[in-house]
Amino acid sequence: MAQRERKKDRAMSMLKPIATASLAEIAFSRLVEAISAGEFEPGQRLSEADLARRFGISRGPLREALQRLEGRLVTRRARVGVHVIELSEQAIRELFMIREALEGMAARQAAENARTSDIAALRSLLSRHAKDPALKAGAAYRQGTLDNDFHATIVRLAGNRRLEDMLVDNLYYQLRLYRYRSSAKSGRALVAFDEHVAIVDAIESGDPAAAEDAMRVHIHNAHVSLAQQPRPKGTTARAQNSVPST
Repeated sequence: MAQRERKKDRAMSMLKPIATASLAEIAFSRLVEAISAGEFEPGQRLSEADLARRFGISRGPLREALQRLEGRLVTRRARVGVHVIELSEQAIRELFMIREALEGMAARQAAENARTSDIAALRSLLSRHAKDPALKAGAAYRQGTLDNDFHATIVRLAGNRRLEDMLVDNLYYQLRLYRYRSSAKSGRALVAFDEHVAIVDAIESGDPAAAEDAMRVHIHNAHVSLAQQPRPKGTTARAQNSVPST
């Protein structure tokens, strides 16, 4: 009897964390996508009660997801609550400067390391992107999760774990928020897609310098496009003057 109870306790202790972690992970992913797609404006307050109701989960897993996002896409202000990050123009400029340097390096290393199968995977990824109705209409370039993200794929192909940590596991959370806004400028989405094709062409050619140049031009153009966009209504003088750390 005692042995049966111990087995039951072990089974329950294994199941509960898995269920909770799964809900928190789902909430985390949905929040990232919603914020990145502009469903919430920079500086907007996020209500835990409203989000929990929207996702159909309790506040526990939601709170865990929000904690993971702190310093990435949200900030927690004392006696005020959780808000979507709000960056100043200077902070955004610095973010894109860092991105241009690091992703240029990633494209260079990808050109040195990419195999035939890697190139095929990149072209398959772009083929999927080309079918998106928003891109076809030239309205926006939505890439979905990081697994379906062109830039994250290039960084992984570079084979540089530290570079991947800095970009994919850190800066990309904020970059995706502003990348979506950049691609929403009239005509920019289709141009950005063509620039992605040019990057893959350079990587396939095995020319590291050309791959780096193509990536740098692409990111520079994205920043120019973003700078020409009107600032979101939620953006105020409270905007942070530096990129939050994780």
